Amino acid sequence: MKKIIKRREQIGSTNFSAGLHPLLQRLFSQRGLSTDEELERSLSALLPYHTLAGVTQAADCLADAMLLNKKIMLVGDYDADGATSTALAISCLRQFGYQQVTMIVPNRFRFGYGLTSEIVDEAQKQAPDLLLTVDNGIASLAGVERANQLGLTVVITDHHLAGATLPAAAAIVNPNQPGDQFPSKAMAGVGVIFYVMLALRQTLADRGWFSQRGMTKPAMSGLLDLVALGTVADVVPLDKNNRIMVYQGLRRIRSGRCRPGILALIQVANRTCYNLVAGDLGFAVAPRLNAAGRIDDMTIGIECLLADDPVRAHQLAQQLDQLNRERRDIEADMKQQAFATLDQLLKWPEPDWPNGICLYDQSWHQGVIGIIASRVKDKFHRPVIAFAQSGNELKGSARSIAGVHIRDLLDVIATQNPGLILKFGGHAMAAGLTISADRYDEFTNCFQQAITDSIDASVLERVVYSDGELSPNQFLLSTAELLREAGPWGQAFPEPTFDGEFVIHEQRLVGDKHLKLTLSPHDNLDKILSAIAFNVDIDVWPNQRVASIKAAYKLDINYYQDQKRLQLLLDYLEPV
Repeated sequence: MKKIIKRREQIGSTNFSAGLHPLLQRLFSQRGLSTDEELERSLSALLPYHTLAGVTQAADCLADAMLLNKKIMLVGDYDADGATSTALAISCLRQFGYQQVTMIVPNRFRFGYGLTSEIVDEAQKQAPDLLLTVDNGIASLAGVERANQLGLTVVITDHHLAGATLPAAAAIVNPNQPGDQFPSKAMAGVGVIFYVMLALRQTLADRGWFSQRGMTKPAMSGLLDLVALGTVADVVPLDKNNRIMVYQGLRRIRSGRCRPGILALIQVANRTCYNLVAGDLGFAVAPRLNAAGRIDDMTIGIECLLADDPVRAHQLAQQLDQLNRERRDIEADMKQQAFATLDQLLKWPEPDWPNGICLYDQSWHQGVIGIIASRVKDKFHRPVIAFAQSGNELKGSARSIAGVHIRDLLDVIATQNPGLILKFGGHAMAAGLTISADRYDEFTNCFQQAITDSIDASVLERVVYSDGELSPNQFLLSTAELLREAGPWGQAFPEPTFDGEFVIHEQRLVGDKHLKLTLSPHDNLDKILSAIAFNVDIDVWPNQRVASIKAAYKLDINYYQDQKRLQLLLDYLEPV
């Protein structure tokens, strides 16, 4: 489908040092940066933990429990952010010399998301004294109330947007709670619990915990592999603070200093540590970890991350890889059903398409609807909610496009239509919700109307953002290596994408649906480049009548048989 290539603008003036490569100066400027300080990736540049609201209270609650040898129970989530958050908290408490720690991870299909009253009652069977939520809890009013009734202390660590009322927990740590002045609002749940553990370490040190046990104050850098994985997996914006944590975590992984479970996941994903980038965590490692929560139980994933024995870690990683294969099979069937349902849209002019899409099939798997929503969103460039049956209710997973804040949109619908949405939560680009099964049509109409009322036509334009052209002498392996090392790239700090016109020398399909090309820049026919476009429309490509293309592309490095070669990854191409 036709897209518009728009070039990013540079800010007016910059104060980068003269030693910074001119291409990087341009790229960083196009991402809103202007000084070397904003590019700092050392741990010393992290925001101090004590500036995060509630972190001192949370550390005090945890330290009090530890000093009294009380049982701390982690209440996690069933996605990769929740798994890494849970594993980080347990690893850290054990590193501090504390063993009275257990976990409970709500099963997606039985309990649903977060600290519900039902999960509190389930947790109570293990007689905990303190419940510590990770990556959830900010909307758990009833669950915290139930815990309070049972005499349990609740400490909430979360990063999701808060509702009008906060739960009555003993401590809440969430950079997005009202009144919190912490500059980085983009931390994932794993980043929040990392900060809480930094505060707890200092609190314990101040109370003599380590000295009384003959321990040195533990280093925390060994947890950054988990922070990097969870942050990238949750697709949160890579602001400066998140870039530092992801960069430092990737450094550890690349040097082989990561935990056996992450190493095993990298291996079963057919990646190698030494050249791993953030995209590999997001597209290869995280899906295998997420598969546990989608298909079975995230406990498998957490156990993999906690495994000390490499053999055991590899066994668990293989289980996760098999679950991911099952997820792919389920997804393929559901995607085929979804696209068959929506094929009628493709017969209409795009301006006549609905501004938002709701999908539901009684046979759909609840753990995979988020992926289906994402696939449909990518194809039709519309906000999408996919629903699955859960008793008399429908569980929905929403994915959005730039310009439509999906969590706020659901809030508007809930406010204007009391009782229509039973519960919801999420972010700008992704959210979850529950509605009554008999109100699906009503919700669909309200969803359509709410989107129509809140957007203008420009939001629905298919845009590929480019950093401009490269000069012929920049099509080099060294340029690709420069860009790779300048990351991490990711959400809100996008990997450099360029555009230009190319002459086609060869084109053919590989792997049934990928277009392999040999190209030259239109102004330098002597420069021969290898390129690939993944998942092309095989009804359109290859097209031997097309001699030249306009393309948006990334510079990539193709690693094959211990050799490195420059390769263009084509995000978009059209005939010239």
